[in-house]
Amino acid sequence: MQIPLDLARTLAAVIDEGTFDAAARRLRLTPSAVSQRVKTLELQLGRVLVVRSKPARATEAGAVVVRLARQLALLEHDALAEFGLDEDADAEARAGASARRVSIPLAVNADSLATWFLPALARVAEAHPVVFDLHRDDQDFTAGLLESGTVMGAVTSQSTPVAGCLVRPLGIMRYEAVATPAYLARHSAAGRPGASGDGGRSAGGAVASALPDWLANAPLVDFDRRDHLQHDALRAAGLDPERAPRHYVPASNDFANAVKLGLGWGMLPAFQSAEELARGELVRLGGRPVDVPLYWQQWNLSSPLLDAVAEALASEARTTLG
Repeated sequence: MQIPLDLARTLAAVIDEGTFDAAARRLRLTPSAVSQRVKTLELQLGRVLVVRSKPARATEAGAVVVRLARQLALLEHDALAEFGLDEDADAEARAGASARRVSIPLAVNADSLATWFLPALARVAEAHPVVFDLHRDDQDFTAGLLESGTVMGAVTSQSTPVAGCLVRPLGIMRYEAVATPAYLARHSAAGRPGASGDGGRSAGGAVASALPDWLANAPLVDFDRRDHLQHDALRAAGLDPERAPRHYVPASNDFANAVKLGLGWGMLPAFQSAEELARGELVRLGGRPVDVPLYWQQWNLSSPLLDAVAEALASEARTTLG
């Protein structure tokens, strides 16, 4: 049995675009033709391939076909590049024929997306006819998008390669507990530096080895309900992480702004807090920094384009991450 490539690409378009109508516009077909192609493929394989919801979702069997279609599109691009035809495709894409660009779905955590990730992709897009379909998730969960075939590559905290993937280290993202001086004045035990609730500093000014006890009842900021950085920091200090009231701010820059505005305390990486710490607009609360190692995982394909993405990301990470 063979999987007709045009039918596989049609299914991938439906999943990428979210609806049959949008896929029809992309493929320059009628919606009924797109629907018929998908039904034909389902009949040939004897499997339901798409959940006809809004947005449309691939079933487990459909995800296998979508992954095949994406792999073929990537390999087709690389084959054309071998013939020097990618330059023609690039010229057409720049002239407006965006359908000639190869689409690469990637997964990335919010803090990387908000800081160092996009400049690397911009350099790749300048050199190749490519568009990126980014999926944002916590670094502990992005590897699952690789396993399902949703993405071709992912920034992840998982060092063990996903089946069928390659892995390379990117660096360390270091987080520290910080808050504004005004927040300390409102919520610390004594409301002033130098007392038992001095924001995690000893009398000599060194950062304390644990978060101060008063944080157990002070407001904090969480990214979302899967964000465990603040939770783990409180637990490491012997404090009950469930007692503290919390704000949920599910965007990296907005999360950092919420902390900088004094809404609560939070764990911020250096490139979102260093300038404010230097100006005294933020202060360290104490406790050990939390180091989150990041890795790049991608499909194990011999693809110059995917390798170019990986190299650009690794290069950017070397200059940004620890």
